Amino acid sequence: MASGADKINELKKREETLRRMGGEKAVAGHRKKGMLTARERLDLLFDPGTFREIDMFVRHRCTNFGMEKEEIPSDGVVTGHGMVEGRPVFAFAQDFTSRAGSLGEMHARKICKVMDMALKAGVPLVGMNDSGGARIQEGVDALFGYGEIFFRNSIGSGVIPQISAIMGPTAGGAVYSPAMTDFVFMVKNTSHMFITGPEVIKAVTGEEISFEDLGGAMTHNEKSGVAHFACDSDADAISRIKVLLSYLPANNMDEPPLINTGDDPARQAPELDTLVPENPNQPYDIKKVISGIVDNGDFFEPHEYFAPNIVVCFARLNGRSVGIIANQPAVLAGCLDIDASDKATRFIRFCDAFNIPILTIADVPGYLPGSQQEWGGIIRHGAKLLWCYSEATVPKLLLITRKDYGGAYIAMSSRHLGADMAFAWPSAEIAVMGAEGACNIIHRKEINAAEDPGQKRKEKIAEYQALFSNPYQAAGRGYIDAVIRPGETRSRLIDALEIMCSKRELRPPKKHGNIPM
Repeated sequence: MASGADKINELKKREETLRRMGGEKAVAGHRKKGMLTARERLDLLFDPGTFREIDMFVRHRCTNFGMEKEEIPSDGVVTGHGMVEGRPVFAFAQDFTSRAGSLGEMHARKICKVMDMALKAGVPLVGMNDSGGARIQEGVDALFGYGEIFFRNSIGSGVIPQISAIMGPTAGGAVYSPAMTDFVFMVKNTSHMFITGPEVIKAVTGEEISFEDLGGAMTHNEKSGVAHFACDSDADAISRIKVLLSYLPANNMDEPPLINTGDDPARQAPELDTLVPENPNQPYDIKKVISGIVDNGDFFEPHEYFAPNIVVCFARLNGRSVGIIANQPAVLAGCLDIDASDKATRFIRFCDAFNIPILTIADVPGYLPGSQQEWGGIIRHGAKLLWCYSEATVPKLLLITRKDYGGAYIAMSSRHLGADMAFAWPSAEIAVMGAEGACNIIHRKEINAAEDPGQKRKEKIAEYQALFSNPYQAAGRGYIDAVIRPGETRSRLIDALEIMCSKRELRPPKKHGNIPM
């Protein structure tokens, strides 16, 4: 009969074997591509010595096609929990060195277990995807696995933060779980996402396209908007995941972390007093406004490359996490279009789900005109923005820096959609439309009948500008709470956030609304 020492030695040997993953040759090939192994990725994510592995000894039970003879270490996925900068997190990392990280029944059950644990504990979940896809030898059991994961993605949405890192191939049904999570990180040149690969596309349609162009990191960051971050390496992705987590609460019942950033809440930003150009058609960079307002000028920007005519980011005001949505005058004049509407609405819903106050910075001439936008459903997509701002019950602050026209004025978190406090700079222009367009409609007959139509048109434009191209009529109606000097914006926003941080707002009970999708 084996002694206790013998049994402990056997345990150590089994653990050592499994920690070697797919073997020395497979691990070396993986590293040669510039990629970390599943275990190295988890070691980088978690604080040293805190990771606790779960289900290391799980084995598949497939007997089809000789699979009963196949040993797949930990069934191709490493799962567990630990601390990330002192805060608890659950995670899984697929192991491509072990049967290409293919997903079968037990592989999926391991992932589902940590998803269930994360939901029960009320802590974030990080998934690191690196898989050849479904383990086809297991047939419908592999499909069962994906379905169970998708279901849990849905149940956990809005309850705990769910973060996906694409660190290798992710194809077919495997792409849907990351797409259902809150944020997707991709690694340039080594990660790919697509429903059907280049070979299938060529066979079916004749189109030739590379893996990178079809589903690489920059493709999904710039074109599809599926991914939120394009990272230079596995280590860079993991580092950025840690930054993201630092802004987020553990779950929807918690408040975001309050951090002492060392930045004076009363700090003035005189550079903002001269930032907005005198010429209303001249662009400027809205990120300079954000930097001047937030703690230490630091902000963290998802979707940097997608729909750049609107900026979304996390930042801090006096140590409190805030989500910022801002029109970008330097791109398409800051117009709202289909992609910008989608980008902003999903960010608003995330912030609202996790008790993160929202600051909106508006400089928008309207919705982008054109047949392609109309045919693409700008009405439907634009309505999402109205819906989500109206639906959000977290503290909502509005700052208008320059143009805020028409339906876009309403859509960008106006008081009419529930903004709690609204501020405007003296350069703000709040109107149905720009002065030139308005005069062409209102005074068309008078201008055409004038002896000097050009001069008359200039006079009418000046009259309209004096009346509407300023923030004072809106302030006179109480739609703007204060017209403020740009340099004092930071302190005014912090005061507003501090007084509104205890906001409570009840809505009629319902199962859910029917958002225009």
